[in-house]
Amino acid sequence: MNLPNKLTVFRIFLIPVFMLIIIFGGNASVQAAGSTVVWSRVIAAMGFAVASATDWVDGHIARERNMVTNFGKFADPLADKMLTMTAFIFLVELKLAPAWVVAIIVCRELAVTGLRLILAENEGQVLAAKMPGKIKTTCQMLSIIFLLIGDFFHIGTILLYLALIFTIYSGYDYFHQSWGVFKGSM
Repeated sequence: MNLPNKLTVFRIFLIPVFMLIIIFGGNASVQAAGSTVVWSRVIAAMGFAVASATDWVDGHIARERNMVTNFGKFADPLADKMLTMTAFIFLVELKLAPAWVVAIIVCRELAVTGLRLILAENEGQVLAAKMPGKIKTTCQMLSIIFLLIGDFFHIGTILLYLALIFTIYSGYDYFHQSWGVFKGSM
């Protein structure tokens, strides 16, 4: 197993660690800059940030060193979705994010994943991430971190709604550009 794939597996391993910190971390908190900082959430945010950083690092290494594998093509986006969706579900439970926003994000992720499968199966093509999708992912990950640490100056909320906008736009863009795969099948 090459280094990028090890980083992807490490990211998947961090998901239950993130969950356990949130579940069993307690509610010890302090007031800072008008927000309540819950220490277990700060630790969870730090773990999430490390896991998110491995997404960039593994992709960079894989492309730079020509270490792209089928496992990586499968597991890397899956790990990203598992990590962010887990975090968003916990944000809803913690009342840090509205359920309707998270529902739209989750539905888009499932729809685009399905589209990727159909394209790969029918046309043998991989639907590569485009800039709006990369912005969406970055906004999602940053919003999760800021919402967990206390949403100072509403940065996390602003990033969450930016993520929502890019989630909708990039989902539309992927389907608009790939709509031909559905011709004759409806």
